[in-house]
Amino acid sequence: MRDVPVTGRAPAPDLARGAALLLIAVANAHTFVTHRGIGVRAYPLDPTGVDAWLAAAQLTLVDGRAYPLFALLFGYGIAGLARRAARDGAGPEQVLALVRRRGGALFAVGAAHAVLLWHGDFVAAYGLIAVVLAPVLVRGSTAVLVFTGVAAATLLALLYAPVALTRSDAPSASPSLVAPDVLSAAVERFGEWLFGNLLISAVGLLGAAVAGVLVARAGWLDAPARHRRALRRVAVAGIGAGVVGGLPLGLVAAGVWTPSEPVALVVGVLHAVTGYAAGAGYVALAGLVVARWSRSADAAPAGPRTTYPLPGDAGPVPGGWVARALVALGRRSLSGYLAQSVAFVALFPAWTLGLGAGLPLWAATLCGAGVWLVTVVVAVAAGRRGHRGPAEVLLRRLTYGRSPAPAHRPAGP
Repeated sequence: MRDVPVTGRAPAPDLARGAALLLIAVANAHTFVTHRGIGVRAYPLDPTGVDAWLAAAQLTLVDGRAYPLFALLFGYGIAGLARRAARDGAGPEQVLALVRRRGGALFAVGAAHAVLLWHGDFVAAYGLIAVVLAPVLVRGSTAVLVFTGVAAATLLALLYAPVALTRSDAPSASPSLVAPDVLSAAVERFGEWLFGNLLISAVGLLGAAVAGVLVARAGWLDAPARHRRALRRVAVAGIGAGVVGGLPLGLVAAGVWTPSEPVALVVGVLHAVTGYAAGAGYVALAGLVVARWSRSADAAPAGPRTTYPLPGDAGPVPGGWVARALVALGRRSLSGYLAQSVAFVALFPAWTLGLGAGLPLWAATLCGAGVWLVTVVVAVAAGRRGHRGPAEVLLRRLTYGRSPAPAHRPAGP
């Protein structure tokens, strides 16, 4: 079974991953803020001014929306991995073994990430899903996948129903962030991840992951120009549902609205469920962007403006320099995600620089966006030199047991 160089990758998923990492950075940065009380989804308690507006906007557009987006792309990737293995002659059991090896590799990387850096890791949850549910993801019928997704979404809604009621004067929702030293923080973080995050994340991501398998089978992201109508409907309906379902919790977090307890429970369910829709809508939007590139390229005369090559990466990538940069980061999304945690840990916890203590939400958001921008620059530089991300190299080596294919292959004579 072969590994696939990035030259063969469809641009739409990578474009979505690169943009989604900005959402992930913004969503995670505020969780490192301490000593401001704990409100909805770890946002500072009773924010005011710009912070209140930011809390409302992020809960409407970002929080609970970026992770389903990535989970959908994870499912898409697992389906593609299985399809390529089968095309290379692997039997059904070999395909399942490969998916489980990929899952085990993801679990190992995620566990190390959680213990060393951040308890909110979701990579290990992907690995757990792949190992335990490989037969469903690879062989499951459409009916089985839909049932699994609906069941996971329902359980997620029940788990997150009380989220609008969160209020605490504790210095942090994560004791590891206010631990006095590195060792104490690691011990706290391990418990937070293993007992408080791993299984909940797996349940929360499962529904979107099976949706990604269905998207892969439909071919929407492999050839988005052929599926513009379907992608347009999903983008409009999904993002619209995400906004409508996310705004109520955003108003609660901003302190604009204090619903009764029964209504608050409904708000929590609404936010969780519509996060799935928003994630799908964002992915569909990325597909539409790539479809527009294709249409523009078909309509334009041949010449240097029809495509924009990213030297040393994956050959011609449609779009302008922003698109090329996002695709470059998307092709190194695991490295970009882990790099965010390295930067946040260096800046925010009490046992490092301690900048998270009392930090305004707007400042945390700017830090998150700044860290993401640095990863974009690094990814573009790596693409120009034909280098994969270090985490991608490790993941492929753990999966295939050998050195991965290069990021690009030189053109033949």
